[in-house]
Amino acid sequence: MSFLQAANSKNLLLAAMSPDDSALFRPTATRVQLTLRQMLEEAHKPIEFVYFIETGLGSVVAGKQFNVSVEVGLFGRDGMSGTALVLGDTENAFDSIMQIKGSAIRVSADNLRSALLQSPSMTKLLTGYARALGIQTSCTAWANADVVLQGRLARWILMVDDRVEHSHFNMTHELLSILLSVRRASVTDALKALGERQLIEVLRHEIGVIDRAGLIALTRGTYGMAEGEYARATGIPLSH
Repeated sequence: MSFLQAANSKNLLLAAMSPDDSALFRPTATRVQLTLRQMLEEAHKPIEFVYFIETGLGSVVAGKQFNVSVEVGLFGRDGMSGTALVLGDTENAFDSIMQIKGSAIRVSADNLRSALLQSPSMTKLLTGYARALGIQTSCTAWANADVVLQGRLARWILMVDDRVEHSHFNMTHELLSILLSVRRASVTDALKALGERQLIEVLRHEIGVIDRAGLIALTRGTYGMAEGEYARATGIPLSH
């Protein structure tokens, strides 16, 4: 598929670009399907492609060298993989993996670097996104240190809700336990508690948001800072 056909992308970064900027991706841009657990980029290896997510959810995961998986960043239709390239590097320190299958506009690393050299406006947009993602990672560390599990789970649900099209999304308790680095039984208990407070709806492998304000209150300020920076830096409102 040519980029002209893919120009009506659901990805918010691509949608925010001028026609001249988005046309710079034309040489290599293709729409691709992404499977569950697909590796988008591998830690300490050269980045070959960048994925502007349209549907689904990707995460930045740390700890592979120690046989653990801890999520330190989250992105969906709001963003992209390969932010190291935007910041002038060729590789990332962490893996990026699909946690909910979907689709993306894929662009070669060389094409992205060339486009950034040609367009100050694209550089400003994508470096703003990279900065917001870095703040999100800092807020994750804050939440892990200072917020109880229900609040951390509430923050994660809000972040996913911002990045998926529908009000309900599929996610197993087992995967949540891996991403939050806690026992599966603890995740089940926390989900049940949020459901009993009528903040979320929990179905089989599916979570839906009922009360965003109530969930935000549980996050103790760890949700909202990165989202505000995203809106400021990109001009794109993130939350519903």
